[in-house]
Amino acid sequence: MRAEQQLETLLSGVAEVIPAPDLRIKLEHSLDKGIPQRIKLGLDPSAPDIHLGHAVVLRKLRQFQDLGHVAVLIVGDFTGTIGDPSGQVDKRKQLSQEEVRKNAETYVQQLMKILDPRKTEVAYNSEWLKRLSMREILRLASSYTVARMLERDDFALRYRQGKPISILEFMYPLLQGYDSVVVRADVELGGTDQKFNLLVGREIQREYGQEPQVIVTMPLLEGTDGVQKMSKSLGNYIGVTEPPEEIFGKVMSIPDHLIIRYFRLATDLTDKEVDSIEQELKDGKLHPADTKRRLGREIVTFYYGKEAAKGAEEVFDAKFKRHATIETKTLVAPEIMVPKHVFKDGKVWVVKLLRQVNFAKTNSEARRLIEQGAVKLNNDLIKSPDEDIKVKEGDLLQVGKRKIARLKPEY
Repeated sequence: MRAEQQLETLLSGVAEVIPAPDLRIKLEHSLDKGIPQRIKLGLDPSAPDIHLGHAVVLRKLRQFQDLGHVAVLIVGDFTGTIGDPSGQVDKRKQLSQEEVRKNAETYVQQLMKILDPRKTEVAYNSEWLKRLSMREILRLASSYTVARMLERDDFALRYRQGKPISILEFMYPLLQGYDSVVVRADVELGGTDQKFNLLVGREIQREYGQEPQVIVTMPLLEGTDGVQKMSKSLGNYIGVTEPPEEIFGKVMSIPDHLIIRYFRLATDLTDKEVDSIEQELKDGKLHPADTKRRLGREIVTFYYGKEAAKGAEEVFDAKFKRHATIETKTLVAPEIMVPKHVFKDGKVWVVKLLRQVNFAKTNSEARRLIEQGAVKLNNDLIKSPDEDIKVKEGDLLQVGKRKIARLKPEY
């Protein structure tokens, strides 16, 4: 594919390219030399789960991969202990190495639901940052000025308000920029809230004698509340590893004004296809509820396949449209393996089962769900959290309105 054709794909949905002409130059150089571009994406594991907001930039990275380029994923297990100051109105709490490491453990597995593992390099920036000598740190610190740091909106606001800004926070964009030097990034992706950090990366590369990376920023995706950006801490997120019926149900709950934005940022539909949907919504040819159904199917299909999307919609209809009992024999639902070690004499403690299939995070949460009447096995209500139950292959476990799975015991 020629550089012009690659650009048409890569610029779709993008917020900004800095500097715009250089991306074309880099793509042309890549084609002439037969050398793929190195596309960097830094991920700060401050939380363990990836949601559709994260996936916006990850899907753009996948487009680069599909065009023959290499994704270079930097898991910020070192910088994560500092915490990204972007958008922070107060001094950010530092995470421990243990917290960051625990969060990072599940990151790569989740990322590969979106990226092509064959064209992905994964590195942890502790590999090089923890080895920097004091002389090297001082050289890095000398490459940027305090005045330039205070041009950053969040720093400038806190400075005017007399709120503390630690020197440690100044180090975050410098260290992130140094990551670009180490991996020799040609392009770096990020959300619009990362623009300052990415620009610092260009300057750091220049200071170290490298050709500066091109910056590609992606829009931030609002959460299901329709107001604030998607965030797990705000509870307005849709996780990419959530069960299909949970994803579908959450998509159906978004405000109508977000339908087109979600189509553009969270699905594989082309700009032309989304433009057509937008026009038909304006003309009254499409109903928002029906359009959201298609949106839900598109998103679930991307992560789980068409059959799971069909099953997720059936679950939604059974619960919210027909108010009917779920048909346990024919419903298509994700299959979850239940390992042999959780069984004793052919039975499993229902609380342990809920935790094993990730329908509850703690024993107390599992107990609470059961006591609230939210847990069913094959439409039969589980009444006691102390119950040991028999489970056979194909049994349908349901928690609440959206969490549903078919069980496959190993015993």
